[in-house]
Parts: sequence; C-alpha cells; structure tokens
Amino acid sequence: MSIIMIPADILRASNMTEDELKLEIAILLYQQGKISSGKVRAWTGTTVLQFQHELAKRGLHINYDVEDFQSDVQTLQSMGLL
Repeated sequence: MSIIMIPADILRASNMTEDELKLEIAILLYQQGKISSGKVRAWTGTTVLQFQHELAKRGLHINYDVEDFQSDVQTLQSMGLL
C-alpha cells in the first residue's frame, strides 16, 4: 500500500478534514474514469447510498459498469444475500 502525505497547511487551507479530502480525491478520480465506484466506496468506507448522495450533491451521475456489478455481486455473496 502506498501512502500519500498531505501537509497540514494544505489540509488547513482546504478547510476540510482528512476524510473529506480523501472523498474529494476519490470522486475526482471516479469522475475521470480512473477508478470504479466500488473502489471509491472501498477506499472511503462509504455505502452505495452515501456515495450516490455525494455524487448528487456535485451534480454527477453513477457510471455503473461491469466491474461495479461484479463488486456488488461479491458484496451480496459475502453478506449471504446471493
């Protein structure tokens, strides 16, 4: 696992918490098609509904692809729902 260090002055200047900044970075990468919604949720610890809410707040839409579907199937299987 790689670790990215964000200087405290940058964090203060952004007026965001570490978790808020991590979510912003994750959504930016998602918006650019670099990571899936499943990866965003896994990295940020958000649920599907929380993630959808965050996208809606920004006027963005879900890009639901095969990887997302497979991730959702795995999650449902691990929960014993499939």
